[in-house]
Amino acid sequence: MKISSGVKAKLIYKLKTDKGKIIEEINDSNPAEFVFGIGQLLPDFEQNLSGLNSGDEFDFSIKAENAYGPIDPYAIFDIPLDTFEVDGKIDEKMIQIGNVLPMTDNEGNKHHGKIIKILKDAITLDFNHPLAGENLNFVGKVISVETNK
Repeated sequence: MKISSGVKAKLIYKLKTDKGKIIEEINDSNPAEFVFGIGQLLPDFEQNLSGLNSGDEFDFSIKAENAYGPIDPYAIFDIPLDTFEVDGKIDEKMIQIGNVLPMTDNEGNKHHGKIIKILKDAITLDFNHPLAGENLNFVGKVISVETNK
């Protein structure tokens, strides 16, 4: 059986950026399981795996614009430091470069912003997807393909 819409496939793979940074490594002990054709996977991911059989190996790249998009400069902005005060104090452990803070917008939507800069009276948060601007490379093997029950 080949990978196509409506089937379930188990895969092992290594996901890296084109700069060589390993994002994810899925091995034989716990293969990833995906259902194809239901709109939950990146279209280019599905397209590159479509037609493969159990035992087939793969090695393909997805350009940033077809993955999580380019970095959006409008998703990076400063938020006043006093926004994070609780009882007049700011938790110094929370306000560290690299920390991801859960935030809620005016419509109640939840977002996660990564602290990329600490200023005197504000912090700069990046709300882009962590893989925005990254070309992705998948190298792996199809372990099994079966009908999705």
